[in-house]
Formats: sequence, C-alpha cells, structure tokens
Amino acid sequence: MDQPRSEYPRPQFVRPQWLCLNGTWQFEIDAGDSGLERGLRDRELAGTITVPFCPESALSGVGHVDFMNAVWYRKVVEIPAAWDGREVLLHFGAVDYETTVWVNGSERARHRGGFTPFTCTLAGAAGPGQTATIVVRARDGRGEAKAGGKQSVAYANSGCHYTRTTGIWQTVWLEPVPAVRFGRPRITPDVPGRRFRLELPLEGPRAGCRIRATLSDAAGAIARAEVPADQAFTPQLDLAVPADRLKLWGPGEGHLYDIALELVDAGGAVVDAASTYAGMRSIVIDGMAVRINGGSVFQRLVLDQGYYPDGIMTAPTDEALRRDIELSLAAGFNGARLHQKVFEERFLYHADRMGYLVWGEFGDWGCSCRWNGASIEQLSRHDPMVSMMGQWAEALQRDYSHPCIVGWCPLNETHAAIGDRMDMLDDLTRGLFLVTKNADRSRPVLDASGYAHRVARADVWDSHDYSQDVEQFRRRQGGIGAGEPFYNSREISVAYGGQPYFCSEFGGIRWTDQPDGWGYGEAPATIEEFYARFEGLCAALLDDAAVFGYCYTQLTDVFQEQNGLYRFDRTAKFDLPRLRAAQGRTAAIERR
Repeated sequence: MDQPRSEYPRPQFVRPQWLCLNGTWQFEIDAGDSGLERGLRDRELAGTITVPFCPESALSGVGHVDFMNAVWYRKVVEIPAAWDGREVLLHFGAVDYETTVWVNGSERARHRGGFTPFTCTLAGAAGPGQTATIVVRARDGRGEAKAGGKQSVAYANSGCHYTRTTGIWQTVWLEPVPAVRFGRPRITPDVPGRRFRLELPLEGPRAGCRIRATLSDAAGAIARAEVPADQAFTPQLDLAVPADRLKLWGPGEGHLYDIALELVDAGGAVVDAASTYAGMRSIVIDGMAVRINGGSVFQRLVLDQGYYPDGIMTAPTDEALRRDIELSLAAGFNGARLHQKVFEERFLYHADRMGYLVWGEFGDWGCSCRWNGASIEQLSRHDPMVSMMGQWAEALQRDYSHPCIVGWCPLNETHAAIGDRMDMLDDLTRGLFLVTKNADRSRPVLDASGYAHRVARADVWDSHDYSQDVEQFRRRQGGIGAGEPFYNSREISVAYGGQPYFCSEFGGIRWTDQPDGWGYGEAPATIEEFYARFEGLCAALLDDAAVFGYCYTQLTDVFQEQNGLYRFDRTAKFDLPRLRAAQGRTAAIERR
C-alpha cells in the first residue's frame, strides 16, 4: 500500500531532507483518560490506525464515531544515519485537541489546540542512526469548552454540526536541521516598490554568519541580496523585481516567484539552505472597494468547510484539495471563505498556484457556553478564550506569507447582547482583532463574521442573510449605499462605521434527494426555480455598487446539510455553465 498523504507538508518553507511518518501506527482508545495511570505510555497498544486520518474516519481503518476522551498512538522509527551531525525535529501538522508527546520515554511536547502545527526536538532523546519510540496522547474530552469548529458536541450529527475529529489528522514528519538555522520566513510583497520584504528568524549561534537570498522566475535568477545574520534579532532583506520581470499575482493569475535561501558561516560554508516562494500582489481599501493590484475585484466567494466523506477534516489525497478549488472555479467563483477550520497548508499552496482568493478563518465554535453548555467550573479550569488567542496566533504565523489569503476572520456568528457593562465577548473580539492587526498590516481584518460586531473600526463589515425571497433579500441588502447595512441583530453589534461591506453568507438553497437532508428555507419546486433563486440572490449583490463581494453557502453538501452546489462526494448537482453565467456579469463596484 502506498504511503498516505506523502507529499511535502510545508510547501512554503522547504528543506530537501525529511521523513514522512504517515502510515500504520499502533493505536488505542482510552475511554476514561486513565491511560497514563494504566501504563499505556510504556507498552504496546492494542490496535492500529492509518495516520494522518482521524479514528472517526473510514480511511483511518478505525471508524469509531463515539466520544473518545483520550487516544494513544505509538510508532517506532529508525532515524536515518545519513542525518548525522544534525538535530532532528518532530513535526505535527495538527492534532485535536490537547496533546502530549514522548520520545523514548522523555516528554518532548505539550500543545493545546486542534487546528495548528507544533514541533519538538528529539535532541537528548534520539538522534541520527538511532531508534525513536514516539508515543502520543491526544485528549478530546466531552463537554469541555474548546475551539472545535463544526464538530458535533452531541453523539450524533445534527444541523450544521458534523462528525468529530479526534487526535492526529495532519501529517507527522521528521526533519534534520543544523545547529544554526532558519526559522520560517515571513514575506511581504510591495507592489509600488516592486520588491519583496523578507524577515528571516534564526535559531542557534550566528556570529559571523550571513544570509543570502536569490529570487527567480521561470526564466532564471532575477535578484540577489545578502545581509549579516548577527546584526539584528530578525534579519531583513529586500529582493527587488525589475519592471520587465514584474508579474502580479491575482484572481486566476497564480504567478509565483521562487526564493532560495542560504545561511553561510564566517568561512563561507553553507550551514542551512531552504526554499520558499512568493506572489506579488497588493490589497488596498478604497472607499467601499477592496482593490487587488489597484483594481476593484468583486470577490465571488463560496463557503468551503473542508469536510470529506471518508477523511472527515482530512482530504483523502493532495489531489482532492486541488480538485475542490477546481470545482469552485468551474461554478464561477474566484475564491472561498475557509469556514470554521484552519485548512491544511497544502490547500493554500494550491490556491497560491491557481490564483484563488481565500479568507482565513478560525474554528472558534465550541469556545462559548452557547455551543456546548460548559459549566463555570469548566471555564475556570480551561478558559477557551485564552487558549484561542495562542492558537489563532499560530495560524497567523503559519499562513502569513501565502498570497492567496486576502483577509482574516477569527470569529464567526458570535452572540451576546450589548449591555451597560463590557463582557468577555468584547474583550475576546477586540483582542483577536488586535492580535491579527499586529501580526499582519497588509490585509483587511473582519472582527467577526455575521452577528456580533464589536470593533467599531474593523476594516470591513458583513452580515449573514439566508432570506430565500429574492425581493426581500434585495431590500434587506440594499441599504448599504445609504449607510444602512443589514444587521443580523442591532442589539449585539456596535454601529456600522462606513467600511466596505460584503454579505459573507447567503443562499444555502436546499436541494436534496435525502429525506433527512436540510438547507435554508423551502426547497425550490423545480430545477428552474432553483436557478432563478440562485441568479436573483447573486444579482442583488452584484448589482449593488456599495458591495465588494459575497460568499455563497456552500461548495458541497456536508453530511446532513444538503445545500451544496456539489454533493458530498463532489459529483455535480447543477448545470455548471448556468451557475457561472449567473455570476459572470461585471459587478457594479468593478465599474466604478
């Protein structure tokens, strides 16, 4: 059997040597979370699982969909002797939810959060030419308040809550690194200055070292730059692009430049080397327009939840990630809102290559009592609001340099009435907004998608509107030009401040052949009625010169939620040329 998901998991920061650990691991469910007391850390486990698929999924070979308070993994790995002289890092793409890692009996890492990567060193526990026994415990307790996105907090799926993901669900891998080395580069394009600004964090002693960077395109090298590595806490350098080699990244134009990085010591020897890539594009707010590369681009987005029938939150193959973008483009969209989930980085890589616009989002649902009935005692033991800050910062750090991302949104559909006293939601929304703005000054930030806007001067404003009556929808959405946006509830939001506006959830038209399938409103009686409703809802927003974009719900059916433009298995439900035609007109804001 071929190794599952064997493609390089970190495509925007590549070192040539690595070892994928996906495949068969020992596995055991720890129903009572008593495994440490019972010695599971130090013995063989009872069963097996196929990593990186979660135990709830069919692809894992386990298929256990009940609650699992804890699960254990064990794998014995021979570290290549050819890596001699280097430190070995163990990377986890994502593990849900609270993880402890031991290597040869030594605790190596603790991490909380189900969507973001973490890394530990094997130094002192195992090295090149040695055997490493890796043991992982993942806790995912029932009833605990935690960011889980759309994962069901009841046994069964219902409404827009789906089968849970427990434990490892993204690639696990080893990487040899030198004592002095690059951290993940941070790349900011500067279109007016025709340059890329690189920030290059370093680890280890660097006295006398220098950094070299080479920018290339398909025709060869374009620019080179070199800076001392020991003159700044985070060295920076610029790579200029001559006018005759300048090509912008934009919708449908996924042009990327390659960047080769070298860290050389005082004697001129290369001690670390890595490659990355970048796209040259700008994002600017101009009145009610969000301009990309100076032009007003109507963002025709689709809600993409990133679920799969056989892999749950993990795509069965890398090709499946790319295929979802192709399906969206085929239906007439130019981007997606990645909903209630931090997607696998490979998805962003394909979006970069295909010129596909993306709004990055966090899976915040589950953080509040509203979603899972967490008690005050539980919240005091583990305040999910505090935990979420660190997880969102990890997501921003991982994804900052991807050109496909054109906006950020850390919260979705938060609720709480505005009272005389400020509350936790005020603090959380403001805190996440500021965390995002401080991490990234190059993109717009939406404080919360739909419902409870709490930051008066967030960069953009939105609403969710699932009215199925086209004329009612047009009236409700039509006031933005006069400064009167549609509010999901005035009692939970601060006043609109004149920002650019988009309807970030609409449609969701029910179309299913399953008796228990659901969507919004009454299902159309005929296929022609579906097309008329779809065309009318899209037109209401495309024709409004004060609206910069929309997000249609949704790309595919997800389990019982049967309102996708494709079935859950990705087969088409509708005439794709007809869907494209409905969105193909030039939007009013693009004509301004």
